[in-house]
Amino acid sequence: MQDMLTHLEKLRTDAAECALIRDLATDVRKRELFSKLAEQLSALAAEIESTVAAARRESEST
Repeated sequence: MQDMLTHLEKLRTDAAECALIRDLATDVRKRELFSKLAEQLSALAAEIESTVAAARRESEST
């Protein structure tokens, strides 16, 4: 479980960094690329977060 939480935090950090780069980029293609990366990393983080929450609910019910 701790590994998943570590990866979750890393994904959130990476998504925030991509969003920052997107906001600072002057090139349109670079801005679009980093916007997509930020969205994808955020989506992966959300999936891990829901998996962790489900595992916690499951362990609490047993």
